[in-house]
Amino acid sequence: QVGFVYQKHNLVPRLSALSNVLHGALTRAAPGRAWFQGTAPRALREEAMHCLDRVGLADKALQRADRLSGGQSQRVAVARALMQRPRFLVADEPAASLDPVSGDEVMGLFASLERQEGLTLLFTSHDLGHALAHADRVIALNQGRVVKDTPSTDTNVAELRALYDHRSAND
Repeated sequence: QVGFVYQKHNLVPRLSALSNVLHGALTRAAPGRAWFQGTAPRALREEAMHCLDRVGLADKALQRADRLSGGQSQRVAVARALMQRPRFLVADEPAASLDPVSGDEVMGLFASLERQEGLTLLFTSHDLGHALAHADRVIALNQGRVVKDTPSTDTNVAELRALYDHRSAND
């Protein structure tokens, strides 16, 4: 019950958004049945459409993945993860390859999935603003060690930035 959203979207470029989302059900479907929307059972196609709807992209279901914007591609990747029916979602730098507006939209999508569907989200980010705005708790690592573990409301960007400032670490 763990879903994973990669930093790179890892979509199959020539396939539709719907077919890419269906790939999230590969372990649940008969071999080859979830690879293409045309061979997938109706119930899986409907579930994949529901996942696309949850990320606001039902209208892009038949569009090829290589025709989507970066933010749309990342949302298709989120829909693919949702197709795995996770209770726990791990996202590796989910906004790193996106422009600031798309990055905020994707992070907001994660927050709404947490609230509305009770998903638990663990995400990594070098964007301290995203960490504070979208996380309940911030765990900061420096050289493999936990240097801060606190509710996000109990810290700020300046405190977090200071943890990584090499000059202050050497003083």
